[in-house]
Formats: sequence, structure tokens, C-alpha cells
Amino acid sequence: MIVFATSDKGGTGRSVTSCNLAYRLGVRGMSTAYVDFDFGSPTAGALFEIGGVERGASPGRGLHSYLRGEISDPQRFDVRASTDRDALRSQRSRGGKLVLLPGDEGGGEAMEANNPAVVRRCVDLLLELDAAFKVVIVDLSSGRSVAMQIALEATAPKYMPDKRVCWLLFHRWTRQHIVAAHGLVRGPKGLLSTATTDIGGSPLYTEDELLRRIRFVRTAVPSLREQSAAASGPQAAWLLRQDAALRSLAAEYRLGQGSLLGDTPVEPVLQWREQIILDADVSAGIANQETVDAFEGLARKLVDPDTWVPIDRRG
Repeated sequence: MIVFATSDKGGTGRSVTSCNLAYRLGVRGMSTAYVDFDFGSPTAGALFEIGGVERGASPGRGLHSYLRGEISDPQRFDVRASTDRDALRSQRSRGGKLVLLPGDEGGGEAMEANNPAVVRRCVDLLLELDAAFKVVIVDLSSGRSVAMQIALEATAPKYMPDKRVCWLLFHRWTRQHIVAAHGLVRGPKGLLSTATTDIGGSPLYTEDELLRRIRFVRTAVPSLREQSAAASGPQAAWLLRQDAALRSLAAEYRLGQGSLLGDTPVEPVLQWREQIILDADVSAGIANQETVDAFEGLARKLVDPDTWVPIDRRG
């Protein structure tokens, strides 16, 4: 399957969650490609701790150059073989293969949307990766980006009628982020607006076709139980009211349980240092088991066909 990871705002934890999701898919034995389409800031190499590509591939060797037709094959890195992190390198013989395709360092957002040649090269790359890997995760720039439009065009049913393509929208558990996530899907120049507008003579998707492919991920969700237990009586009551209000808002904006892939807890390790959370980090008492469980839950649900069946048609 091909999975696009996006968010309306920066700071949602989209990239670090997506990288950990890719790692957990590998732990489950699924070969996974991680494609860094965050054109403005291709820093997935830093999350995987691969020296030399922390800010992207050398100019002229990454995804920007490939999409512009300057090279025929973008640079690729076997994460476990290339990482500088010893605990991750030691896992080279375990699990499914995990490969990073970085963007060009300094490549920027300067890329043409609605360019048939760019779209064709994107189609070719995604089809090649889809044939070689069980899961392809494409990390997009935040907001209404050129990367988002290229992704929509390249994976439209006319190009990929028989492929499993889905979209994960990441947001924090705040009113502002819920409103922003809703806007990215249903607002002006959002996913639905872009996909259902005539491009090249016909819409890319119908509204129903695209909505079936979208799920939300809530990131860094505080533990209401722990915060309430540590709060004073009035503050605890206020926290309960705010959580209820957020749940009501999420339901109103159609970001509720029926469209939710899952959530991740607040994790001190990720607040201080964005990285892959290994089981060894939990064993060492550095990271929380709850965080690993959340990433594993996301990986399990992502590849479960029932996840992508509309809630009113399940069971």
C-alpha cells in the first residue's frame, strides 16, 4: 500500500510518528520504503540518524532532482545498514527491510504542480516502490503544498486504479489543530477541493473515493487520567470539560472514532529528541512502553483491511 502522511500545521509530530510507524512495520516483517516529500525540510535522515543526509541528500541526488528529470534514480539508503545509531545498526538481519529516499538538501518547494512530466515521474517511482515494498510511506510537506497536489495527481484512480492508496492526517489534541485538520480535508484548496476540481478535463477523485482513503492520527495526546489526578479539584473538572469539548468538536468536524487510525501519548524522549523509539529504549527505562504500544497499534491498524472499510459497512 502507498501511504501519504500530511498535516495542516507544522509541529504535529507527523514526521517522527511516520518514521516510527515505518520502523514498527519493519519490526512486523514488512519491507517499507520511506519517501521524504517534505520538500521544504527533508530531514527524515536526521530521525533515522543517517550521517550526511540529516538535511537531505546532496543537491542533485535526491527526490527533487528526480522529479525535475535531472537524474533517473534518486539516492536510497538501507536505514539499518546506514544509520549511525549502533542499537539500530545491530538489527540489520532482523525484520523487514527499511529504505529511505531523501529529498535534496535545500531543494525547497520550487516544484511545478500540474506538470505532466513531474506527475509521470512520481507515478513511475511510486509504482516501482509499490512493487518492491509491502508499504510505501510518503511524508509530505505540511499544509496545502505542491507535494500534496503532486501526490493527489499521481495516485488518482486513472493512474493507479488497483492500488491501495491512503492518507494519514496528523494533528495535536487541541482545538486549533482539530480545526486545521478539518480545513485541510474540507476547506478551500484542501484535499477534497483539490481532488474534485477538474484537472486536465476531469476530477482526480469523487468525494466518496477520497474520503474512504483518509484517516486521522492524534499525536502527543496528554493522559487525562494522570493530569486530573495531579490537578486541583477545579482544574481537574476544567480538564474533563475541555477533553469533552474536544471530542465533541472532533465528532462535529468528522475527525472522530469512525475516521481515527489511532493516537500517540506524550513521550518525553520525543519532546527532547526526535528519534526512533527502540524496544531497548524501553528496557533501559528511557522511553515508555505506552509509546511503543501506540506505534505498534498504528502499524497494525494501517495494514488491516477492515480499517479502510467505512464504519457503516463494517461487520
